[in-house]
Amino acid sequence: MKPSQMLYVHIPFCHAKCAYCDFYSTPQPRLMERFAEALAAEADERCPEGFSPDTIYIGGGTPSMLPPKLLGQTMRRLPAPADTMSEFTVEANPEDVTPEWTGLLLAETRANRVSMGIQSLDDGELEAIGRRHSAGQARKAVSTLREGGVDNLSLDLIYGLPGQSLDSWKRSLDGVLEMRPDHLSAYLLSYEPATRLGRLLERGLVEEASEALVGEMYGYLCQAARSAGYEHYEISNFALPGRRARHNSGYWDGTPYIGLGPGAHSWWGGRRGAVAPDLARYLRLGGRGVWQAEEETDAERYNDIIITSLRTSAGLKPGRIEREVGPGFRDRLAEAAAPLIDRGLLALGPDGAMAIPERHWLVSDSIFIDLIIA
Repeated sequence: MKPSQMLYVHIPFCHAKCAYCDFYSTPQPRLMERFAEALAAEADERCPEGFSPDTIYIGGGTPSMLPPKLLGQTMRRLPAPADTMSEFTVEANPEDVTPEWTGLLLAETRANRVSMGIQSLDDGELEAIGRRHSAGQARKAVSTLREGGVDNLSLDLIYGLPGQSLDSWKRSLDGVLEMRPDHLSAYLLSYEPATRLGRLLERGLVEEASEALVGEMYGYLCQAARSAGYEHYEISNFALPGRRARHNSGYWDGTPYIGLGPGAHSWWGGRRGAVAPDLARYLRLGGRGVWQAEEETDAERYNDIIITSLRTSAGLKPGRIEREVGPGFRDRLAEAAAPLIDRGLLALGPDGAMAIPERHWLVSDSIFIDLIIA
């Protein structure tokens, strides 16, 4: 049985930048065809012979901004064997979803899963964060995808938005759960310094949600999703039985992956690396020689494993630390974990795996600080 491996493709185009987003994107659709050529060249150079990804994720940016025929032509030039792929996800925005787009997506690509960013079902909240769709468009897009044959659908929400109340969060969450997506991602808003919201926060023009409010929102999220039949398998991710995101789960369990496109990261051959988030440079080089390795120390690798694995309900088996970093680091983990276990912030499973209980996931960053090597 071959080891698992994954492919990520970053589509660097967006209609406009959302106020909270710090992912690399640019509003230059005229460059799409040149980008597709450069992407194929990068894949030829970087994907080794025999590369056969189990999962593919097309992210961005806004992949649904790319015409499906062009996306299909692009995918046919990438290593994407249908007989080995278990999951092929394409991200979409509600304003791009039409019956024609959905039909072409399924006809032109091998995509079997769509991940769509709804973020809120309150039009005022959507406007405050710069989204281009309305709550009505989001609901219509879900119906269009389902009617068009998409039977594996993931929806995104954000809580802690500017001006968002507990009641408005409940309405958005309940509304999405009524749509019965196969998978739900719900993220606490992060005010990144380089974003429009980050700058507004710095100038005192918006206010972060209080810890008490965020705690209530998170508590309702956990309770409502559980009552609706969803498994809470990662801090921000919930799935109906059998519908966990296989690709994203690979990031958390250390599955090797190649990332293509400007801004994409990779973990391949025991090395981390990235393509610079610079479309002009990417096109100038024709997609070749764009990947740069990043040196990673044993301590950094140890920290990466801690932070990714403890985001999940499965947690971390200490043997993984010993296998991937070294026996001394397993001893270090055991020593750092002992007081957290005594305080109930970490729990040990029957297989020896340590995990953060769901009730403490919202404060996981403070637990990581006690475990990682500064």
